[in-house]
Amino acid sequence: MTTSPIDESLGLQERIATLISEGDVSALEAMLEELHPSDIADVLESLGDDLRLALVRALPTDVASETLAEMEEGEVRAELLTALAPAEGAELLHELPDDDATDLVGELPPEARDRLLAELPTEEAGEIRDLLQYDQESAGGIMTTALVSVLGNITAGEAIEAVRVRGREVEDFYTVFVVDENTRLLGTVPLDDLIISDTDHRIDELIEPTVASVLPGADQEEVGHMIARYNLVSLPVVSDDGVLLGRVTFDDVIDVIEAESTEDLLLFSGVSDDEELRGTSFEAVRARLPWLLLNTMTASLAASVVWIFRSEIAAATLLAVVMPVVAGLGGNAGQQALAVTVRRLATSAGPLEARGQVVRKEILVALLNGAVIGLLVAGAAALLAVSMGADARLGGVVLLAMWGNIAMAGFAGSFIPTFLDRMGQDPAVASTVFLTALTDLTGFLLLLGLATVIL
Repeated sequence: MTTSPIDESLGLQERIATLISEGDVSALEAMLEELHPSDIADVLESLGDDLRLALVRALPTDVASETLAEMEEGEVRAELLTALAPAEGAELLHELPDDDATDLVGELPPEARDRLLAELPTEEAGEIRDLLQYDQESAGGIMTTALVSVLGNITAGEAIEAVRVRGREVEDFYTVFVVDENTRLLGTVPLDDLIISDTDHRIDELIEPTVASVLPGADQEEVGHMIARYNLVSLPVVSDDGVLLGRVTFDDVIDVIEAESTEDLLLFSGVSDDEELRGTSFEAVRARLPWLLLNTMTASLAASVVWIFRSEIAAATLLAVVMPVVAGLGGNAGQQALAVTVRRLATSAGPLEARGQVVRKEILVALLNGAVIGLLVAGAAALLAVSMGADARLGGVVLLAMWGNIAMAGFAGSFIPTFLDRMGQDPAVASTVFLTALTDLTGFLLLLGLATVIL
């Protein structure tokens, strides 16, 4: 009999809880030593508050610190870090890179943050305070100040010696940044080029131009796009006058891409990005209910159009049959255009891409699709009208209404996110909540308005 991963996870949680309650630290360490900190973080989040705290205290310091860094951002790990004594928390932060330590400290209340930083060495606490000044979702907020840099006026041999010294304090570096006496970025030297070069070569002969760099205030999504576009392992962060402040590494960008994709998906679906995926039912209701209330108001606009033309609907009951078809196909076409446009903007090739072409393309596609679908539905409506002894011109009304609504849907689905993107806003906020209301409103107006004039 095989067991599912869920059963194994539940069994592991129970065994860990038993060992914690029994105080068997050695058996607990033996059980967890083969698990990655990310897996331990999953177990930690599933335990109660008391067991969670006991498990962190039972783990080796380096493993406990990495486990905290791997936990989902939010109240759980902030409460856990606050529950530790300031000296215990500072010991865990000391084991982490400054960017991860800053993320953890940034989730704490101001009083707890000050108590924790007071236990750290002055220089280390100062670095964290400097990083806390940047917005959490900016390049400065995800960068690390730990990097390897050398002066441009020294030899390769001197640079290699400097890298050996500095490299002991920096994790996972592949590129050596070259700066001048004022720490302004001059370029980079790949580590392999530096190692195989003659020791008497000057560094300024080996410098490669900086492919890309960002200001600390740049949005983290822009950072992710640049690293993906230029295939970089790290991206330098510089000040307005070119001073090297830090670097963003590709592993941080993976987390950024996941967070941004989740945010876009929630916004695209008409759900607030404040909702925690692992939050409680009450938190989910609080995040979703305002959008449903807004959707109720927008749907009422379409309903008001139906009310205005109620006499026309009563006189030609076939209009009631066709109305949901016109509105539904318009909404579906709009969602297609919205999804494609949002995704294309999210994976834009860069600032040189002509984004206006997106709108033109979607309008053309909508016009062609609208013509084909409109003719099919109009033919069916005309045949139905003739069979029931109604006016066959209903087919022409349906054709024009369907064609116009799908064209409007293609335009709105592409123009709204493109406009928001140009205004510096997240294009995903052009959610289907608004788009569906617009296509319903347009479809009903066209169909009932044209029917009033033509029939």
